[in-house]
Order: sequence, then C-alpha cells, then structure tokens
Amino acid sequence: MTSINSDSIVFDLDLIHKYNLSGPRYTSYPTAVVFNEAYDELQHRKNLMSYYDASHDKPLSLYFHIPFCDTLCFFCACNKIATKKRSKADIYLDYLEREIKLQAALIPASRVVEQMHFGGGTPTFLTHKQLKRMMAMIEDNFNLLHDDRRDYSIEIDPREAADETIQLLADLGFNRFSMGVQDVQEKVQIAVNRIQPIALTADAISMCRQNGAKSVNVDLIYGLPHQTKESFKNTLAQVIELSPDRLSVFNYAHMPHLFMPQKRIAEADLPAADEKLAILKMTIEDLTAAGYVYIGMDHFAKPDDELAVAQRNGQLQRNFQGYTTHAECDLVAMGVSAISLINNCFSQNVKTLDEYYAQLDQGHIPVMKGYALNEDDRLRKQVIQSLSCHFMLDTTATEAQYSINFEAYFSHELPQLQSMSEDGLLWINDSHIHVTAKGRLLIRNICMVFDQHLRKQTEQKFSKVI
Repeated sequence: MTSINSDSIVFDLDLIHKYNLSGPRYTSYPTAVVFNEAYDELQHRKNLMSYYDASHDKPLSLYFHIPFCDTLCFFCACNKIATKKRSKADIYLDYLEREIKLQAALIPASRVVEQMHFGGGTPTFLTHKQLKRMMAMIEDNFNLLHDDRRDYSIEIDPREAADETIQLLADLGFNRFSMGVQDVQEKVQIAVNRIQPIALTADAISMCRQNGAKSVNVDLIYGLPHQTKESFKNTLAQVIELSPDRLSVFNYAHMPHLFMPQKRIAEADLPAADEKLAILKMTIEDLTAAGYVYIGMDHFAKPDDELAVAQRNGQLQRNFQGYTTHAECDLVAMGVSAISLINNCFSQNVKTLDEYYAQLDQGHIPVMKGYALNEDDRLRKQVIQSLSCHFMLDTTATEAQYSINFEAYFSHELPQLQSMSEDGLLWINDSHIHVTAKGRLLIRNICMVFDQHLRKQTEQKFSKVI
C-alpha cells in the first residue's frame, strides 16, 4: 500500500484503485439527472406563491448565468456560446431582464439578497456598459445589500479582466472573485486552447486584493493533455506563490460523447491513469505543505478562509456553486440552464438561447423541468450534506429530527457502510458515522451509498470520483 498523510487526508492508492468509480459531485440532492418535465413553470409558480408567507424574511441567494465566451476552452463542460460579438449580450440582457421581472414579482421585496453569483460561460465577456446595466436591472428588482454582509461573487477571465474591469466589479458590489487558470504550462494551454500567461493571473489577483476582495479562488484541472507530475508541480508552485485564498483542483473528465469541444483533445495526449493519481497525490502534499486545508471534493482553502472556519464550526453547506456558508438562503437562478432551489423544489431553465427567448416572448418563466423533494429526499439530502461538508453524521440527531430508527431505515445501506468501515474509510458507533482520513478523498463514494436515485440510473452521466 502506498499512502501519504496530511492533517486531514490519507492518500491510499490501493483504496483509490478499488473505489475509483463514477459518481455525482453532490452539488445537489437529488442530482439534476432526476429532474423531470412534470415539474414545469406552473409548478414553479405555485411553489413560489404558496411559499410567500413562510419565506417573507428568509434571505436570498441569486445566480445569473452568462453563457458567452470570447474563445472556446476545449476541456469545458459548461453551457456556453463562443462568439466575438459582444452585441449578442445586449439581446440576452433584454430577455434576462424580462425573466428577472417575472421571478421577482413572485418574491417578497423585503427578502434581502445575502449571496449572489455570476457564472458562465464568462461573465466578464460583458462590456462595462453591459455590466452596469445588468446590475441596475438586479438592483431595480431585488433587495441588494451594500455593506460587508454581502457575499457577491463573480467568475472572471484574467485574459480580459483589465484593472479597470475589476475596479468596476468592486464598485458594483462584488467582493469575491473566482478565476480559471487550469494549468500555467504553455504546451498544455495550447492543447486546450486557453493561452493565459501567469502574469495575467497575478495581475488579476493583485487587483482583486487592491479592491478589497474577501476571497480569491483559483481553478486548476489535473488530467489535461501533456500534463505530468513534474509539470503540474511547477504549475502548483507558481500558483501557490500568488497565494489565492481558495483553490479548486478538478479531475478532468474526458467525455467527448457528451461535450463536443472535447473532441478536439487527443486522447493520446492525456496522462495515463497512474500519472493522474501521482499528480493528485503530489497536489495534496504540496498544498498541505503550503498551509491549505482540504475542505472536500476538490476544494482547498487557507485556514482563516470562511469555508475552513465554517467547516470547523459545523456550518458549511454545499450547493450548485460548490461549498458555501449561506445554506439558509433560497437560491433563485436566472438565465439559460440556471437551476433554482426554493422551498425544497428544484427548477431548471431551458438550455438554449432560442428556447429561452421563445419562452420569454410568450411571457413564460422559462422553466423546462424540476423536482419537488419528498420527505425521504430531504432526509437523504441532509445525510449527504453532513458527510460531504463535515465528514461526520450524527445519527442520533437525525433519528430525532426525522422520527426514524436509523438502523431500520437504512438497513439497505448499512451493509455497504460496514464494508467501507472494514476498508478503513469510516467508522460507525451508536450515535455517529465518522469519515476517516483515508475516506475523505473518497467521500463521493460514501455519499453514493445513501443516494436512492442513483440505484435506478442505467446510463453513465458522471465523472470518476478521483
């Protein structure tokens, strides 16, 4: 057995080989593959209207999807549109404003927006004029904060986020920034069509800090073409030197049958499975040595970052934006393909611009499908949240909250958990399930045990857990 130790993780190669299956990242439970068209716009409207009184003062989280990108990154699996025509965003904002008004009309104006996120695509595809217009549209329809309580984040592309752009974003209220880097090696960047000199990233991070950013996140991907353990170690060293508050280090899932741009990546150029594991092992070692804490599911943070603090305090949660400290918020998401979670009901918008525009031309909120959680879903969601965020489940408290006998209710799951316990991934006593240092890298596998919907899935829709 080959293993490494850090304060929170043991990298056990034998166990990783045994458990390296495909499975969800659990940014939601149930996952989006369960959503269905029986939950439509009418259901979405009924849910919002019936929820009015109970949610009158509950805070909101808003998400806005900006689908446009100036250039296409070949590895990308997001819903995006590559174009050089910035004018396309003007048309999109026309329709987004319609959706904003339709959604806001069903939500009490008193509800404060504690959290907001612009994702994509590339939100900084928008011109300064378009960014100002979009924020004015939101301000006109939602109750935004203008003090330090706000948690407003945006994904920026350092290649087009000039100093003036970051200054404008800060002036508009954004105080958290996330940027894709993926890899700093030129050979890798050429292969994935994302040429981004490290100096651009360094300048962007510096400018974010000069403008009072609460945190800066950097995304990296391992498993891209031409990567080796040595080359990625150099990438890590250069990124660590920039000292981002958070790092997301994702496993590249090569699924060209699902994501067309990936067909432009030659499989022969991808690192072998053993090399990918060596990269991951080294990444954990180097980030741990640099003082970062493993939060879970690809995420690392400095010990004083809000995510690490929330995890220590038992307040960390997980949603479509990853780990968050705002679990109490309802999530209202707008734009193409955006997914909302309100009153234990998911709703997802249509995925193409043509559908989105057509629905809004007819006065509809462009919901295409969704799902209303039942009591069993809510229970399993909480179990998966607790395990994925805190590597622990208080089974006694769960029994009391849901009026169940844990052992009887999860009689199907317990033999699988026992097998994992024998492998050293977790341990179980009369009141708790604890994930061990060996099990933390395989937390997706442990969560999958409780996923009742996953048992019914016959098609492969998920990436490998490692």
